Amino acid sequence: QVQLVESGGGLVQAGGSLRLSCAPSVSIFGIYTMTWPRQAQGKQRELVAAISPGGSTNYADSVKGRFTVSRDNVKNTVYLQMNSLKHEDAAVYYCAAGPTRYAPRYWGQGTQVTVSS
Repeated sequence: QVQLVESGGGLVQAGGSLRLSCAPSVSIFGIYTMTWPRQAQGKQRELVAAISPGGSTNYADSVKGRFTVSRDNVKNTVYLQMNSLKHEDAAVYYCAAGPTRYAPRYWGQGTQVTVSS
């Protein structure tokens, strides 16, 4: 029905930057809030960032000031710009969509972000 294709994960040194992309198969930005949850080993899932249909954004305290979620309506793509990466940021990052930040309906395949010393 709705597919979310993620890309941009990889290996980066601490202090470096990475940008994740998420491309829905159909236009859904006017309907759903787009979110970036992450799952790290030994930790519970954390909602990193979100952007609403109106453009409002929310961030977890752990990434505030370092991460930025944005949306390109022409390209039909949402992004997660990650700067000043820390070892604690290493996780599988997912792109998700739902009526609220906490009610995801569709999920991307996940992309691994690894932070080295």
